[in-house]
Amino acid sequence: MCFDLDSEPPIPAIEGGAVDHRDLELDGADGNRFAAFAALPEEPSDVGVVILPDVRGLYRFYEELALRFAERGIAAIAFDYFGRTAGLEKRGEDFEYPEHVEQTTPEQVQSDVGAAVNWLRGQDADSIFTVGFCFGGRNSWLAAASGHDLKGAVGFYGSLATRDGNPGPIDRASEIEAPVLALQAGADQNITAEQNDAFDKALTEAGVEHEVVIYPGAPHSFFDRKQADFADASQDAWDRTLAFIDRYR
Repeated sequence: MCFDLDSEPPIPAIEGGAVDHRDLELDGADGNRFAAFAALPEEPSDVGVVILPDVRGLYRFYEELALRFAERGIAAIAFDYFGRTAGLEKRGEDFEYPEHVEQTTPEQVQSDVGAAVNWLRGQDADSIFTVGFCFGGRNSWLAAASGHDLKGAVGFYGSLATRDGNPGPIDRASEIEAPVLALQAGADQNITAEQNDAFDKALTEAGVEHEVVIYPGAPHSFFDRKQADFADASQDAWDRTLAFIDRYR
C-alpha cells in the first residue's frame, strides 16, 4: 500500500483558490462504469491531467491532489480502477484491495484512462497528461503507449519490468508516443537502480524525450505530507511535474 487513508499530498492549498469539484461516474468503452473525482479551475483550461492512483484506487489523497492541480489552473480527474469488481462506493481502511488489483488487466486500466481523457476533452482541455503513483505510475507510462494522444506522462515510483506476463514500460518504451517524466525513489525496495537505468536507456534508444529522476534515500511513497524527512524531494517532484506540464502543454 502506498498511502494511509488520512495521508495528504505535500502541496499547500492556494488560499482562496476557486475550483469546481464533483464526484462522477464514467463509462469505459468496454461497458465498465466506475467512480471518478474531478476538479476544474475557475477559468476554463486547455490543459488537463488524468490522475492514476496507487493500488488502493480512488480515495481522499487523490481527490486532494486533483484540487491542488485545479487551484493552479489545470483541470484534473482522478479515477478508480475497481468498478468491475468493487462497485462505485467510497471505501474505508478495511477494503481488501489486493484481490481487486489482481483482477485488473492493463487493457481494462487503459480503457478507463481513455474514458477519463475523453471527459477532460469534453471540458475543452485538449492538452492531456497522465500523472500516476505506484501501480498508477506504471500505468501512466503505459498510457503514453496506448493511443490516448497524450502530451506527456508522469510517474511517481512506478514499476518498470514485466509483471505477471504483462510487458512493462521498459518493454514498451519503443511504443511510447509522448514525453516521459519518471520520479523514482532511490531507496525503493522493489524498483532497482538497474531497472531505472534500463528504462532510461530504452527511452533514449526509442528517441522518447524523457527525464528519469532518482531521489537518493527516499522510500517508495515519499510524496506524502507525513514524510517530513523527504519534504525537499516532494517539493522538487511537484515542481518538476508542473514544469513538465508547462513545457509540453
